[in-house]
Amino acid sequence: MSTLEQMYQQVILDHAKRPVGRGLVDLASTDHGHLAGESHQVNPTCGDEVTLRVDVTPDGEVAGVSWEGQGCSISQASVSVMTSLVEGAPLTEVARLDRLFHDLMSSRGKGLDDDAEDALGDATAFTGVSQYPARIKCALLGWAALKDSLARSGALATS
Repeated sequence: MSTLEQMYQQVILDHAKRPVGRGLVDLASTDHGHLAGESHQVNPTCGDEVTLRVDVTPDGEVAGVSWEGQGCSISQASVSVMTSLVEGAPLTEVARLDRLFHDLMSSRGKGLDDDAEDALGDATAFTGVSQYPARIKCALLGWAALKDSLARSGALATS
């Protein structure tokens, strides 16, 4: 295993052991114009599950993401990395990161250009995952939950 592969492996293991955003918090109050949504997603292939809640400010920024899930370290680490990437980001940036991560998962292990990988940060650790179609669904589970929760919140209709 190369040094780069070892580093990627370590990022996934670290996020699986100490996940960011794990533990559902109550949905935001809409009193101050916040939008909130929740989504539950299951990967029927392997049984991974995630329930994700999102809070969006009236300005269209992701104020918070919380989630609970069970499954393989790839699915749980991917949700954790995604949470750290999108919290505080405007919806346009969240959409860009979602597109870049999907591009990464379609790269068959080749990765993306430097600018795209800089934007994805720790999410580039999943480059090796993109070589295994069954695992790609694990890595995309949290992103599907985020997109669905944003749609359910109504935030995508206003952006």
